[in-house]
Amino acid sequence: MDNEGYLLLVEDNIEVQNNNKKILERRGYPLKQAMNLAEAREIISKDPPRAIILDVMLPDGSGLDFLAELRKTSHIPVLLLTALGTPGDIIAGLNAGGDDYLPKPYNLAEFLARVNALLRRAEQVPEIIKKGQLTLHMASGQAFLSGIPMQLSQKEFQLLYILVQNEGLMVSAEYLYEKAWGMPMMGDTQSVKSAVSRLRKRLSGSGFSILASRGKGYRFRSL
Repeated sequence: MDNEGYLLLVEDNIEVQNNNKKILERRGYPLKQAMNLAEAREIISKDPPRAIILDVMLPDGSGLDFLAELRKTSHIPVLLLTALGTPGDIIAGLNAGGDDYLPKPYNLAEFLARVNALLRRAEQVPEIIKKGQLTLHMASGQAFLSGIPMQLSQKEFQLLYILVQNEGLMVSAEYLYEKAWGMPMMGDTQSVKSAVSRLRKRLSGSGFSILASRGKGYRFRSL
């Protein structure tokens, strides 16, 4: 992790905070700590972290609300920690923008493995992706055409990123939904269809297009 930023631990339970700190420091991870959301916001505003390990229930608010707020401007990887571990709780966490979800109590070895996996995924994504006049800023979740912001929602940005990374390949609606919405599609084909339609309008006249094939999915193409 040298020269790649730090991990931010947001946790109000002192024992959990200390245990997580110890196991991560033993592996050489640079860390910063916050005991509540106010402290987390202040730290992030000054120096965005490489990844965030976020407790869901905090004294000054919900970690899920904070995450939804963060996702409006940032794609920083987030591992959610919580005592709430039902399928509904996990779905809510992923829908809010979480990259992974670990119910308490958890094994510290599993915790470390999930943090490592989170960082490996993050390292595979470059900070900026350029394709002709199209530029994707991964950290901020913003897309630009000829330097002009496209004003995309988080899900629209995620869909565009997946399509661009798979240029020329057919990507199924199910895969797009799972990656952008964080859950199985369960027949909700209209959400992907509507989001792709909005992307097409924003790409109109740019030299890029998104082709649809009934029953197969979508394909990004440079003209």
